[in-house]
Amino acid sequence: MKKQKKDIKKVVLAYSGGLDTSIIIPWLKENYNNCEVIAVSGDVGQGTELDGLEEKAVATGASKLYIEDLKEEFITDYIFPTMKAGAVYEHDYLLGTSFARPIIAKRIAEIAKAEGADAICHGCTGKGNDQVRFELSLKAFAPDLAIIAPWREWDIQSRDEEIDYAEAHNIPLKINRETNYSKDKNLWHLSHEGLDLEDPANEPMYNKPGFLELGVSPEMAPDQPTYVTLHFEKGVPTMLNGEEIAPVSLMEALNQLGGENGIGLADLVENRLVGMKSRGVYETPGGTILYHAHKVLETITLDRETMHYKQQIALKYADLVYFGQWFTPLRAALDAFVDETQQTVTGDVKLKLYKGNIINAGVTSPFSLYDPEIATFDADDVYDQSDAGGFINLFGLPIGVQAKMYEKNGLKMK
Repeated sequence: MKKQKKDIKKVVLAYSGGLDTSIIIPWLKENYNNCEVIAVSGDVGQGTELDGLEEKAVATGASKLYIEDLKEEFITDYIFPTMKAGAVYEHDYLLGTSFARPIIAKRIAEIAKAEGADAICHGCTGKGNDQVRFELSLKAFAPDLAIIAPWREWDIQSRDEEIDYAEAHNIPLKINRETNYSKDKNLWHLSHEGLDLEDPANEPMYNKPGFLELGVSPEMAPDQPTYVTLHFEKGVPTMLNGEEIAPVSLMEALNQLGGENGIGLADLVENRLVGMKSRGVYETPGGTILYHAHKVLETITLDRETMHYKQQIALKYADLVYFGQWFTPLRAALDAFVDETQQTVTGDVKLKLYKGNIINAGVTSPFSLYDPEIATFDADDVYDQSDAGGFINLFGLPIGVQAKMYEKNGLKMK
């Protein structure tokens, strides 16, 4: 049964300290009987965005703030599985916001139950994908708790009106109306939406001071290339340039290397789950390097049929992540398939980073299926080229039979 407003005494809020959630705390207290608001921030690598957050949350009306360190779990349990699957939404989007939402929502649900909350609140808009991602994840871990989504209730219609509300309530903001991009930052990426980017005809201002945060534009990158070598064990990166490295440190290092060389910028118009198209600019320097290296290693360690079928799986996996269906039996089943394919995805990949480009510079694996004796154009004693004639005759038999039938009946091939 849906809870009435008067029954909601304690609310746990997914809190980032950004524009939306900054004004939600006083709004909740004004509209939900001065309820207690407990703020929860999931640290998935926002960095300095978390500075001063507790003071700000309490000053605007929260009873307390949890800051949960989720960075390593985020990488190992969400990023790496998605990367191993090769999941990319609509060819370009590396799912940075998409797979960050389930882990945050899961922890919020756990805290809400432990605190005896009556409801969970989030600041996602009614036009976006994140409302779906949050709420489907909340249903998986706290199906009986009420969900409050202010953007589907209040009279505020725009980010400008949100700023008006914040100013009227003396809520400090780190943005102004001129730099009011909608951003999402974590260890994997940084997204930019809104303002001039809402018109796809406008070129992103990559060289405008303050626009890019994780790196530089390709033309501003060094004139000399940077080489990087990644080692994978069963599809998971474990070493960087010959040294073992922990997941969080790996992402930080790759983000720095990729950012310095202008790697990982994506400007795309994507199809949102709710039905509209939206334009966003994404910075994913380290993630782009990881995806590329993993894909290169699979070219020599996966057989053709497994690789081609896995490419089909990747499309479905990307949809599940983008649509907020992380905590589903199908995603778990696909992970089981992917993990089986990764048993031999072990080896080293060397890449050259140069002005926004990732150039292959060598790949080795103890499980390599590449046999130079077979692949060579020189003389060999392994592959009998005369065998190919019989193979082609059998492989093309259906085409030949169909051609004769067409000729007999006066039909033409199209």
